[in-house]
Amino acid sequence: MKKVLVLAAFIAATLPTEAQQVKYTVNGISNNNGATVELYNRQTRQQLATTVVSDGKFTLSGTAEKDAFLALGQTGNGWYTLFFNDGTPVTINLNDSTLKGSPVNERLVAYDLAANAGIAKVQNQVQNMSEEEQENKKMELTAAMVMAMMKMGDQVAKVFKEENETLIPVAFIDEYVQFFGQEKLDSLINLKPVWASHPLVQAQQKEVALRKAQEEKKNAFIGQQFTDLEEADPDGNMHKLSEYVGKGKWVLVDFWASWCGPCKAEMPNVVAAYDKYHAKGFDIVGLSFDNKKEPWVKDIENLKMPWTHLSDLKGWNTVASKVYGVNSIPDNLLIDPQGKIVARGLRAEALHAKLKEIFGE
Repeated sequence: MKKVLVLAAFIAATLPTEAQQVKYTVNGISNNNGATVELYNRQTRQQLATTVVSDGKFTLSGTAEKDAFLALGQTGNGWYTLFFNDGTPVTINLNDSTLKGSPVNERLVAYDLAANAGIAKVQNQVQNMSEEEQENKKMELTAAMVMAMMKMGDQVAKVFKEENETLIPVAFIDEYVQFFGQEKLDSLINLKPVWASHPLVQAQQKEVALRKAQEEKKNAFIGQQFTDLEEADPDGNMHKLSEYVGKGKWVLVDFWASWCGPCKAEMPNVVAAYDKYHAKGFDIVGLSFDNKKEPWVKDIENLKMPWTHLSDLKGWNTVASKVYGVNSIPDNLLIDPQGKIVARGLRAEALHAKLKEIFGE
């Protein structure tokens, strides 16, 4: 399963200190002699063991928490075969990603392969095409990928329907949220199925609650008068935010950094909004979360950002983060001519839609 190993530190903090330890034994085969095979605990993101394929075989053994959610794959391959540490030895064929073990783990892998089969087929087609062929069949490939995603959604729904009283849905909670939303997942969890008590699910719930609390805290600024702060411009001159905000213009206070990929990806959209509405009374003040001056100043020029820029070059310890509760970027505040915050986190079309509402075409 191609999944990023996430929630590491958060999940680790939720695990019981006296969790029951169970021995795992993984035997396997692979045509890739010399390849490194790695076993991870997806609950903690810890690498449990590694070995090298020799004569087409490999073996791993050790202990982990009972029912720990484990993932095994070849380094650099991108696909991990998933199983629960239920005490039954597993045999994994890395040539076709199949598994033999307990009934639950065999069904888990079968569901996983079925859910990803359509996507894998399209990806293989693309890999075997030239760039010209990909371009010529772009619409066809897009339609095929959409269909594959729909089939994945059907498979995920099937898992939660058929395996409600096993741990198997634990492996698919991210996909369930993607297809059906967090609220539907919460409604299932409220029914207290077996899988809902798994540490990974509990950690996901706590993370969602934390994220919701953070969003509520951030959105609490909406409707409030802006809070002043002071930072330096690229020339080292100190400026207060109040020099630009509450002076009769609509101002977007944009939180960004040169090291932030999503910020830089969003910047052409922000520049387009500035170009379109600046003459009508729209301005921007960029508050950078950079640590170093050189990349900050360089990106101001490279990204063609003609508005006011300020920073104290303290990274996440910047005064802007403390004053406005910024815990992720890109982020922004839209402030009206009288200095009241009217919106937050406007990105992509949402930014243009709000400015169109204010200024018209």
